[in-house]
Amino acid sequence: MDIEKVFQMKGGIGENSYSKNSSLQKRAADKVKHIITAAMEQMYVEKRPNSIGIADLGCSTGPNTLSNIKQLVHTVLLHPHPDPEPEFRVFLNDLPTNDFNTLFQSLPDFYTQLNKHRIYISAYPGSFYGRLFPDHCLHFIYSSNCLHWLSKVPAGIYDEQGFSINKKSIYISERSTQEVSLAYLKQFQHDFSLFLKSRSQELVCGGRMVLILLGRTGSHHADRGNSVFWEIMYRSLSTMVDEGEIDEEKLESYEVHFYAPSKEELEDEVRKEGSFKLDVLEMFENENENDIDADMSYGTAVAKTVRSIQESMLANHFGDSILDKLFQHYATLLDQELAAANDHINSITTVLVLTKL
Repeated sequence: MDIEKVFQMKGGIGENSYSKNSSLQKRAADKVKHIITAAMEQMYVEKRPNSIGIADLGCSTGPNTLSNIKQLVHTVLLHPHPDPEPEFRVFLNDLPTNDFNTLFQSLPDFYTQLNKHRIYISAYPGSFYGRLFPDHCLHFIYSSNCLHWLSKVPAGIYDEQGFSINKKSIYISERSTQEVSLAYLKQFQHDFSLFLKSRSQELVCGGRMVLILLGRTGSHHADRGNSVFWEIMYRSLSTMVDEGEIDEEKLESYEVHFYAPSKEELEDEVRKEGSFKLDVLEMFENENENDIDADMSYGTAVAKTVRSIQESMLANHFGDSILDKLFQHYATLLDQELAAANDHINSITTVLVLTKL
């Protein structure tokens, strides 16, 4: 599967759209708002550029994107600055499949709110696992909830005949071999190193980069963290195999392009690539309280979020006719998992701040 041609957040503004189901992502970004603000302020104080280049990598669509940009602009404007105030060149990047049109429809209101300021916004479609921008044109890069997505499913999880060796799993699970875990790690190392190298050529010296992504706190992959959500997805798909809705062979050929790195794995890649100083690396637990809708269970809320993210990949592999029933199973199984374990899921988010050397 060509990830770049298929993967996208659910576009539009409908019930299952990413625009309507990205509150969990906003909550995670809000927790580190002070870190984002401090990084932008430090860059501006040190560099004092008259024209500030900002890139949002993996911007997706929906209200979170422009809210993040507004925050960065206000951070600079609240700080003493010369007259005239600096201009802002804002580059919104995502894969070509992204629903940029819905995002652009929000721009008139955005410009109205900031009508006194010089802000120029453009779209840059393409994979961030490679070069996107001219040399040294950016001062600040922001990426939220993106870098845990790999450029592809690791080739190392397939045998010589092209069959997955990751049996009864769609991600790293308790059933996965060490070979599977290593294949995912190697793919992450390749992708993240390429990401850092590409950004190092696009940022000015002293430019900042804030990265927010899902991670894990220890060496074990199949913990009560982000891997649980993939295990619930596998169980949901297996239920549909039992019901005759999906062929078992079809399920066994499905794998996800996801990796939740540990703190040590992130530090190692930054050190090996060598173009950045690591200023901040913090991890925090995402609370599984449901404040999205008082009438909605946690399982249902997460199912809606996961659907808005994974629908394109699932529909491409299994067909879209299974989606409604699949995510009904997902919501039920997740609620049952929490009730049976009398526990919560320690989903982990990592934030990094890097300075270009």
